[in-house]
Amino acid sequence: MAAIREEDVIESVADALQYISYYHPMDYIRALGRAYELEQGPAAKDAIAQILTNSRMCAEGHRPICQDTGIVTAFVKIGMNVRWQATKTVQEMVDEGVRRAYLHPENRLRASIVSDPAFSRRNTKDNTPAVVHVEMVPGDTVEITVAAKGGGSENKSKFKMLNPSDSIVDWVLEMVPQMGAGWCPPGMLGIGIGGTAEKAVLLAKESLMEAIDMAELKARGPQNEIEALRIEIYDKVNALGIGAQGLGGLATVLDVKIYDCPTHAASKPIAMIPNCAATRHAHFVLDGSGPAYLEAPNLADWPKVEWAPSKEAIRVDLDTLTPEIVESWKPGDRILLSGKMLTGRDAAHKRIHDMLANGEPMPVDFKGRVIYYVGPVDAVRDEAVGPAGPTTATRMDKFTRMMLEQGLIAMVGKAERGPTAIEAIRDHKAAYLMAVGGAAYLVSKAIKSAKVIAFEDLGMEAIYEFDVRDMPVTVAVDATGESVHHLAPLVWREKIAKERLLEPVA
Repeated sequence: MAAIREEDVIESVADALQYISYYHPMDYIRALGRAYELEQGPAAKDAIAQILTNSRMCAEGHRPICQDTGIVTAFVKIGMNVRWQATKTVQEMVDEGVRRAYLHPENRLRASIVSDPAFSRRNTKDNTPAVVHVEMVPGDTVEITVAAKGGGSENKSKFKMLNPSDSIVDWVLEMVPQMGAGWCPPGMLGIGIGGTAEKAVLLAKESLMEAIDMAELKARGPQNEIEALRIEIYDKVNALGIGAQGLGGLATVLDVKIYDCPTHAASKPIAMIPNCAATRHAHFVLDGSGPAYLEAPNLADWPKVEWAPSKEAIRVDLDTLTPEIVESWKPGDRILLSGKMLTGRDAAHKRIHDMLANGEPMPVDFKGRVIYYVGPVDAVRDEAVGPAGPTTATRMDKFTRMMLEQGLIAMVGKAERGPTAIEAIRDHKAAYLMAVGGAAYLVSKAIKSAKVIAFEDLGMEAIYEFDVRDMPVTVAVDATGESVHHLAPLVWREKIAKERLLEPVA
């Protein structure tokens, strides 16, 4: 009978969370490397190159892959014969591990968890509590799988109670375009089928902990109906042409995982949860011999991909940017931004809205400025700022017209914009620029200084002023309202259908 010490659980959870903050799972890196080699869409290939380069930089520098270091989920399987040497509950032990990992002085991770979610939404400051699922199993060990899931991908989760005769494939193909690019493809789709409503969602989440093996599965062929369904969904989703970051291309998903369980005869619950370009999970086993520490991967196993700015990229000085220059940009133009840039995201936009409603003066002059939707990681050592990749722009759609009316001329974020935002952009002859989600450390290297200039109490959601040098972005919506996220997938869907470009992936 193994005796599992409280401190061993805490130390192992903390180590695993630090580990996954800067090391991608190698199955993901191998799959993304294959996708890079096969990709024919120039914008998508450039985005994948940024993600791979960022991944290698994070592995070398031990800094977060993404500025959104996620909400922690732990799947804990406890052997029936385990004896505990602990005063804390399993939840408390996991939470203490989270606390230590996220407050680590050498690699401080972003605290994103808010309590009182319906009202005050106060940040808990240490990213606790985690979401913990406990299962009793045979044996005398404790198995723990930890994952850190970013809000951009988690927010795209889908669920439905299908009728027993409804098509699973049709539902998935209906949902994926609705997810847009805010989940930072290419990634994985986890699908749960059966059980009850909450069980289907849990199955979908747990399936994402599996290793990517689609290439191997397609090479040997399916051996059961679930494997055949995985392949069918994988092929048909990629045929949609959404591509990396929604820019149009061959690789939208790298794998599809499906878990199922028995359900009521009248029901067919189904859930789908995407994992993003910052997929983060790790598994370890405690047997009573001490903490579990994960072995560092071999840096030589990363693909030899080194992103560099496109020769066609347009250099833009933010300090002298004019509306006329903004109007000259076209969808798909690659731009390198230099100069002073503001930041602001959900909480800052909401506070600005409330201040305007109350007739209060603005804390910042937005006239002629560009704003970056970001909540950066705290800096360590000599950094100007920690990893600072974009957050999902659609969450700011309802505030876009308000901000443009304050004089803003362009915005930077990730993923597509909705009709409300595009209409406001067109009316004000502004522009929306897209940075690559999943390249947060790479982007942060373009930020030479950062200072909080308003709403300091909001923490990572405060308004900063960044001084950037050659920050890479792509014009996603131009001054006429043309959107690359709307146009490019349609072009690539037709191209794939005509030329059967997905065949080499098999």
